Amino acid sequence: MKDLFKRLNIKGHLLTAISYMIPVVCGAGFVIAIGMSMGGGAQDSLTIGEFSFWDCLATIGAKGLGMLPAIIATGIAFSIAGKPGIAPGFVTGMMAQAISAGFIGGMLGGYLAGWITLAALSYIKVPTWAKGLMPTLIVPFVGCLTSGLIMAYVIGAPVSAFTDWLTGVLTSMSGASNTVFGALIGGLSVIDFGGPINKTVYAFTLTLQAEGINGPVTALQLANTSVPIGFGFAYLVAKACKKNIFTKGEIENLESAVPMGIVNIVEGVIPIIMNNMARGIIASMCGGAAGGAVLMTFTQGAGATVPFGGFLMLPTMGGLWWAGLAAIATNVLVTGVVYALIHPHVTEEEAPANAEAEEEDLDLDSIVVM
Repeated sequence: MKDLFKRLNIKGHLLTAISYMIPVVCGAGFVIAIGMSMGGGAQDSLTIGEFSFWDCLATIGAKGLGMLPAIIATGIAFSIAGKPGIAPGFVTGMMAQAISAGFIGGMLGGYLAGWITLAALSYIKVPTWAKGLMPTLIVPFVGCLTSGLIMAYVIGAPVSAFTDWLTGVLTSMSGASNTVFGALIGGLSVIDFGGPINKTVYAFTLTLQAEGINGPVTALQLANTSVPIGFGFAYLVAKACKKNIFTKGEIENLESAVPMGIVNIVEGVIPIIMNNMARGIIASMCGGAAGGAVLMTFTQGAGATVPFGGFLMLPTMGGLWWAGLAAIATNVLVTGVVYALIHPHVTEEEAPANAEAEEEDLDLDSIVVM
């Protein structure tokens, strides 16, 4: 069973699709945020001469965000089957929208379309004269027809019901429920710094955002943003306490990690955390949980319209931008204080002796960028 899941590469295909989807979400999200903040409204259709410029911006963004089930389905199917999977993935994603299966339906439809397309490429045999029709007619026809019908008649209805139930549960939460949920999202978002837990939580929060619940993904991303800044604050707290907790090399890392963190690029602080992983994870999780709880308590599930950007997300929260700022401040304060307190005093001014050796052994050819 483990080998089967490894061959299916479910997580890898999803992450590939998410990497294609995020620019669409960010672009459309910022556009709709600008339009709506200036009084515009998203409309089903635009009649020439009967809409304002801000209405146009809001509609552009809304149409882009409304395509998320089709976009995620297309990305997954493409990751599985290559170019032949694009048409079946897109059509199945559109069917997921048509039957109200939402983002979850789009994800399932993408896997369905991709695997059916892959099977069609592998098992359908045609005469030599018809091989040119395989990628343009036969495979897309089989993929679109089969996966579209399965979405409409088999998986669409239960997924739609589950999506409605989940949305109803989350939108009905209030008070302490939102606080606990925000703390859980914020804490889990930084537990493995981009590892499988983080990616799973991120996919879940994107699913909720596609259904109009923006708070969880905002809690997650602001927690990530706060980690590098929190470690920078830990340096100030430690200095105020006459305590040295960073080596010279780590301080140099902080000088670039903190500015990068402002726009949600957290990779700069990872080498520091790796040097003291247990304490780094504890401090980051405490800060993430505190920040997530503050955000969800104040916003009651509302949040930014974009799923990435750090401080750039705050203007897309409308009148609740102050709650995002309060969440970041809380996260940074808790992370910094906890790390400064639990980290022992560092007496050696230089980086560990094996750091230089590790850098020399680094093989750049082994780095893979998805």
